[in-house]
Amino acid sequence: MPLSEGAIKCPIFQTSTFVFRTAEEGKAHFELAYGLRDPNPGEEMGLIYSRLNNPDLEVLEERLTLWDGAEACASFDSGMSAISTTLFEFLRPGDVLLHSNPLYGGTMHLISGILTQFGIEALGFNAEMEENDLVALIERSGKKDRLAMIFLETPGNPTNCLTDLTAMRRIADLFSTPEKRIIVAVDNTYLGPVFQHPLQFGADLVLYSATKYIGGHSDVIAGACLGSAALIHRVKTLRTFLGTMAGPWTAWLLLRSLETLKLRMEQQTENAWVIARYLAQHPKVERVHYLGLLDESDGRRYEIYKRQCLSPGAMVAFEVKGGEKEAFVFLNHLHIPKLAVSLGSTESLAQHPATMTHAGIPPQERASMGITPNLVRLSIGIENVEDLIWDIGQALDAVEEVNAHAAPRPALIMDLL
Repeated sequence: MPLSEGAIKCPIFQTSTFVFRTAEEGKAHFELAYGLRDPNPGEEMGLIYSRLNNPDLEVLEERLTLWDGAEACASFDSGMSAISTTLFEFLRPGDVLLHSNPLYGGTMHLISGILTQFGIEALGFNAEMEENDLVALIERSGKKDRLAMIFLETPGNPTNCLTDLTAMRRIADLFSTPEKRIIVAVDNTYLGPVFQHPLQFGADLVLYSATKYIGGHSDVIAGACLGSAALIHRVKTLRTFLGTMAGPWTAWLLLRSLETLKLRMEQQTENAWVIARYLAQHPKVERVHYLGLLDESDGRRYEIYKRQCLSPGAMVAFEVKGGEKEAFVFLNHLHIPKLAVSLGSTESLAQHPATMTHAGIPPQERASMGITPNLVRLSIGIENVEDLIWDIGQALDAVEEVNAHAAPRPALIMDLL
């Protein structure tokens, strides 16, 4: 390691294991790793094995804590592994998980299709539900004594719905007891870690699909969980035995991307503002879901946005006039935005939530979450915004042309006989 200290970039420590200088050092490292004793003043856990720790992961985790003002961070090999490891650490059979709707489709499947197999119950609520109504929902459920965690995604994927984080902390405290503190965990992928900081509003844990804005180049899969040192120690302990940690190459790629994170997100947001305003006035667009279009007439949503978010971000969802057919025509005629799931990359991406990322959610539930057949989600990239506007415009024109050709022909006299 001393020979690498002159490197301007963190080297890649492509190794599975680390050499102990003495047997006594190895013993001391394992004592800390397994919690057999408290660390001595100034003592940190040494390098043992890359499933436990690796210099690239440690550097990445230290840098990520700076963005959210967190005490500690655990990095993972995917956003879903970050979420699943965290939920399994803090939930037990018989516990109830309260969660906002909508969530990313993969998270929804984990909660409703996997956690339930372990005796963990889920209680969902509309992300923008009033605080008093949510308290009443919990009371009526008869499950308040088993509530263990509140899991939120705000802004919600894909509709940009907002959840009041301060209110969620109050609700968690209301149902907590001296023996059990209810954990509030927030998936901050849509705006973080630049434009929203949930820990400042009372959240205990903040999670990311680091694949998205943190990675930002569609070339790495990763995740992260941040919070207090005590909570992240628990998360890392389970991560060790599940083996869901990130690898050194993944950590290195994320370290590269962090250097341009703010620049990328600011440019993406600038482009998204222009595109959202263009869509809002287009005759083939029914409705646009973008935080930057909120104003005082939106009441509570606008108040939450102004208090909680530093910027509207670069995720734009909108409803094409029509249904699935019209949405597909639009998507099939795009040239610059790529028809692909994921988000937050330098290139613009477009997808159809109802049949792609949220296809596993029952149709009736999708409809209640506002995930309609004509909803399209755009992740705006850093391309020239005039090029993007041109491309989106011609794709919407294609919808108009298809509808015009499909219009019923005038009735002929022979048709009426």
